[in-house]
Amino acid sequence: MLAKTFKGLEEVLAQELIELGANDVLIERRAVSFRGDKALLYRANLCLRTAIRVLVPIHEATLRMPRRAKDLQPEDLLYEEVQKIDWSRYMHADTTFAIDTTVYSETFRNSRFVTYRVKDAIVDYWQEKTGTRPNISVENPDLRINVHIGAEHLTVSLDSSGESLHKRGYRVATTEAPISEVLAAGMLLMAGWSGQSDFYDPMCGSGTLLIEAALIARNIAPGVFRSAFAFEKWLDFDAELWSEIYNDDSREREFTHKIYGSDASFYAIQQAAKNIKSAGVQKDIELRQIRMEEIKSSNLQIFQSSNTSPIVMLNPPYGERLKSNKEMEDLYSAIGTALKHRFAGSTAWIISSNAAAMKCIGLKPSKKYHLLNGELDCQFNRYDLFAGKRNDPYGEADRMNEVNKEMSK
Repeated sequence: MLAKTFKGLEEVLAQELIELGANDVLIERRAVSFRGDKALLYRANLCLRTAIRVLVPIHEATLRMPRRAKDLQPEDLLYEEVQKIDWSRYMHADTTFAIDTTVYSETFRNSRFVTYRVKDAIVDYWQEKTGTRPNISVENPDLRINVHIGAEHLTVSLDSSGESLHKRGYRVATTEAPISEVLAAGMLLMAGWSGQSDFYDPMCGSGTLLIEAALIARNIAPGVFRSAFAFEKWLDFDAELWSEIYNDDSREREFTHKIYGSDASFYAIQQAAKNIKSAGVQKDIELRQIRMEEIKSSNLQIFQSSNTSPIVMLNPPYGERLKSNKEMEDLYSAIGTALKHRFAGSTAWIISSNAAAMKCIGLKPSKKYHLLNGELDCQFNRYDLFAGKRNDPYGEADRMNEVNKEMSK
């Protein structure tokens, strides 16, 4: 099987699969291949937090033109390979289907044309076998087929997920440019979050990071909110096995800390509250409306549930939507000030595609990762927050700077 993901999350996804009991786990480009049985396939769709979809390959071939067939076109070779598949194992003559095609090839440059030829091969297979033609259904097909051509290598797979797995099912409200649920979960897992402390997102938007943090903390499977998966329409679907896996909550756990979220926008707080309620984690999350520049730990009354240092994580605006450089610099500078002076002893993580603005935070990252947020190349940085400078852990230099500023006035 093959679990697809976003760039930069491959290692996290591989670890998830190992913990689920997958065998022969191998990291690939934006994907992880693995082996397992039908139960693992069902669990992968239900439990994986960083997978976009799970594919099951059913046919592979090399699309290299034979020397003897001078009149044969590459698309004819593709057609022949798809017709070799025993489609009666996976569908009936009246089964509706859809095809998703990805092409990285000098020979096959038009993915739409590849889709048409694969469709023709499947339809002709059934026309010759039964005299009837299955129909395409883009919106709600009975069978989703994935076709991948890399150079001369063809892989035909069944898509067991259907809609992308980032569509958890709990999002009922949104704000501008919300972060993907898969990316949010990946960031949390990269940060080592497992519910071992308090958690705080001071720019929470519609609440995605907060909800994913709560689901991880309680070890609630992210797929429980979805209405359906594609494998439920497969000919070999085992309803009893799926029911047993879906209703097994034995891995869920207690969460004894607290998750906090705030945002400058009252509208964002309203939307976050709706999503949090939809996910059923409202008892774990506390929301407040407050600007970054005004953040004080006493205002939020946060970090009171334990003596452990909290994890702070932010997905601030990147300035892609007409914000001026000055606005971005001021915002990121305020983030740095809030982190340094209000969250000493904590670990902070920030993702952004605005490298120039990230420098305005004024803190040196202890770790740097590269991730994709949509089409945007982003830095995902970790900051270990000290009370003062690294060689001045008690903050004496900062206090002297403040005294000097007051004296200069």
